[in-house]
Amino acid sequence: MGKKGDAVDGVLLLDKPEGMSSNWALQLSRRLINAQKAGHTGTLDPFATGLLPLAFGNATKYSADLLHADKRYEAVLRFGARTDTMDKTGEVTETSDMRPTRQALEALLPEFTGQIEQVPPMYSAIKRDGKNLYDLARRGIEVERHPRKVHVHHLELMEFDSETAKIDVRVSKGTYIRVLADDIGRKLGCFAHLESLRRTEVGDLKIADAIPFAVIDDKEKTVQERRALLKGADFLLQTLGSVRLDAVQTERLRNGQRLPLKDTRHGELLRAYGSSGELLGTVKVDARGTLHPHRLIRFVVTENLETNGDE
Repeated sequence: MGKKGDAVDGVLLLDKPEGMSSNWALQLSRRLINAQKAGHTGTLDPFATGLLPLAFGNATKYSADLLHADKRYEAVLRFGARTDTMDKTGEVTETSDMRPTRQALEALLPEFTGQIEQVPPMYSAIKRDGKNLYDLARRGIEVERHPRKVHVHHLELMEFDSETAKIDVRVSKGTYIRVLADDIGRKLGCFAHLESLRRTEVGDLKIADAIPFAVIDDKEKTVQERRALLKGADFLLQTLGSVRLDAVQTERLRNGQRLPLKDTRHGELLRAYGSSGELLGTVKVDARGTLHPHRLIRFVVTENLETNGDE
């Protein structure tokens, strides 16, 4: 029995809507463009919106790198209540009539910048003894979680009123913005949870280049018109240098052979293109200038790439 869909290669920068899980966004998009293979590069919680890079076909070979990339968010914190999920979808567990001043919040934010420690939330996809923590949490079971070191590269207050604050934050892999909101609220003595969360960057990818899901889901669009919205299979490699090979070199690389080209870009990872301009994959340049196969697209790709660390 053959595989469902066509061998479509490319990258879709999706602006995920609120209320949709990352996996459902992936599966719907895959069906809408009728693609065989697809994967996303780090989940967004269903209540969150924003940038969700989706890779199809050979592009999934390189999407795993984005799991480790920095992420940037715009988050709205609501003061006065703590919830069990640390966001607006949860049950309120503690409340306070106290509200912080803008000055108090601005004075506190530097404490949450740089390397910090976070205790992962119970409502997360982290596994304990083979079970997801959120499954245990839904059964009312709480287990001990050890603090993990993460890095907050940038944290800035954008808007403030007596009830809410909007922050712009860029963080390392594995940082929970929900935990950041909860920790800030407890430090201020008033409690807080996430009212909204929007991812604006993943590595070098920007929300400004993303396509709203409604555009992909437009029933008047043909499959070909939807596929035209995809970036190329090499889109996730644009920050790398490139090398163009002739026909003989192309065949040798496809067979996994090294190429003694005396390239001067020692130690670099490069995009390699074949004699017809097709993407072959990535190669590494050693101290002698020899190109070594790194990740070639002729290998089997991985489906449904996910991470347990990011929001």
